[in-house]
Amino acid sequence: MTALTALPTLAAAPAAGAASLVQSVDWLAITPVVLPAAVALVVLVADLFVPERRKPLLGWLSVAGLAAATATLIPLRAGDRTTFCLTTDPGACSYTADHFALVIQFLVLAGALVTALLSVTAVRDARMPAGEYWFLLLSSAAGAALLPASRDLATLIVALEVASLPAFALVGMRRGDRLSSEAALKFFLSSVTATAVSLMGVSFVYAATGSLHLTQVADRLEDVPGQLDTLAMAGVALTLVGFAFKTAAVPFHFWVPDTYVGAPLPIAGYLSVIGKAVGFTGLILVTVIAFPAYSEVWGPALAVLAALTMTLGNAAAVRQSPDRPNSAVRLLAWSSVGQAGYLLVPIAAAAYSGRDQIGSTVAYALMYGAVNLGAFAVAALVARTKPQNRISDYRGLYAQRPAAALALAFFLLCLAGLPPGLIGLFAKVTVFRAAVDAGLGWLAVVMAVNVVIALYYYLRWTALLFRAPEAPAEGVRTKAPWPVSIAIAVTAAVSVVLSGAPQLVLRFASGSLFPL
Repeated sequence: MTALTALPTLAAAPAAGAASLVQSVDWLAITPVVLPAAVALVVLVADLFVPERRKPLLGWLSVAGLAAATATLIPLRAGDRTTFCLTTDPGACSYTADHFALVIQFLVLAGALVTALLSVTAVRDARMPAGEYWFLLLSSAAGAALLPASRDLATLIVALEVASLPAFALVGMRRGDRLSSEAALKFFLSSVTATAVSLMGVSFVYAATGSLHLTQVADRLEDVPGQLDTLAMAGVALTLVGFAFKTAAVPFHFWVPDTYVGAPLPIAGYLSVIGKAVGFTGLILVTVIAFPAYSEVWGPALAVLAALTMTLGNAAAVRQSPDRPNSAVRLLAWSSVGQAGYLLVPIAAAAYSGRDQIGSTVAYALMYGAVNLGAFAVAALVARTKPQNRISDYRGLYAQRPAAALALAFFLLCLAGLPPGLIGLFAKVTVFRAAVDAGLGWLAVVMAVNVVIALYYYLRWTALLFRAPEAPAEGVRTKAPWPVSIAIAVTAAVSVVLSGAPQLVLRFASGSLFPL
């Protein structure tokens, strides 16, 4: 008995003088990620027991879960929480709820909430499997919410894949639709390839630095041995590929048009906003936090990518024929590629004038998220009676649905940067100023030219809304589903408020979102 009772004491003795390896968990900090993931599991299990006629309840449960997850950001607004930190180095944490993370989490969760509102009707009308759909959407939203708070390369990659893998299935959710299946396959293959390249880059960075935590990687890249410099440089370049793919930056953009056309419209809107937010967040974290020592590598590369992306995106959008099937969705897809070019500009500028420039990307992303989701919401409404999704289908929309036409016109003017869409104008000026302040005058000129090019197709679509319909008797007007009406009203209200008080988002463009 004496020997047996002594065993715990002997076992505990070495641990008494050693540092504990048990990490503390701040559950409040990770609630915005855990809550949608938990609701996703509840929905998946409930789907087994809920009868078919009550399946819409799963959608409303998902909407409530996303609304609750968005509300949990309020107690975290101080932006001073960290968790999953190394016990040997408390400054190296895997999860940080700073102001940058909270703003992007708000964009992601609020965007997913609007997508869920649009999906309530779409799931029922297209007879998509409700349980699987809502589980995948919530899982993707949880991964997207995790990514901006991730502060090590392993968590970044895991979050990226958790956000992306469900999206593949969501794109191909319309069973029996050839375009949907083709879009999902193209999206999957190209994304998997990009992820493999990024994983190789992460392995190179780890080999050169011996750490995955972003702050430690940044410190050790400052003094890389000469024989490992080429390896580290290659790792930096390859790591950026996966995130550049998510942003739809040229030449990693080729999946966008077909994927948006083949996906259900709410998911196309989700990819255009939340998918982009994931990519830009990852780019910001790895460039300005982990790889500032190699800014001479990623700075010029991102500047060139920004110029190519905005130019090709806008040029392709101009070429869309109004009478071509799915031309409205294709125009929004190519427009999103062009907008990605603008979003890349401040990240490239951060290589030359400091990481505070990335606040311009955050401010622009908030504006873009509201108006682009609104445009897709109106497209989802019009597609109910005109499923070919042609730009010409919007001719005379004001005579049939005045509120929807005015909302879409406002969204398009915001994207173009024209009054009364002042938030779009101010956001573009902020991005333009970031390029000028960084000494990237040539990039500012390219951006100015592309803004003028974009005016053509945005204004052409806007003018079409108010023209007389070619066939007034064609297409009986049906009552808009109230979840879709709410989504349009909310995005329109947010866009109008931001245009009236642009400082609500432009304040993020001045000052640092990261703790000093």
